[in-house]
Amino acid sequence: MANKHPMADALKRAIESSGLPFLTLEQETGVTRQSLMAFMKDERTLRLDMADRVANYFKLTVGPAAKPKRKRK
Repeated sequence: MANKHPMADALKRAIESSGLPFLTLEQETGVTRQSLMAFMKDERTLRLDMADRVANYFKLTVGPAAKPKRKRK
């Protein structure tokens, strides 16, 4: 099954694997701790501008999606 939230999942992995406190991320990205905590708990999503700031901080980029494989009949 395809991943339904690849961008959000990539951001969450980057945040989690960094081990950085939310306070540090808030200071470095300008995204509030409350927003980051709610995002990590799946209580809400990040606005695009916030997601961009976090992605830029972790040097994440978006590339073209892979073409879906056609099912053989």
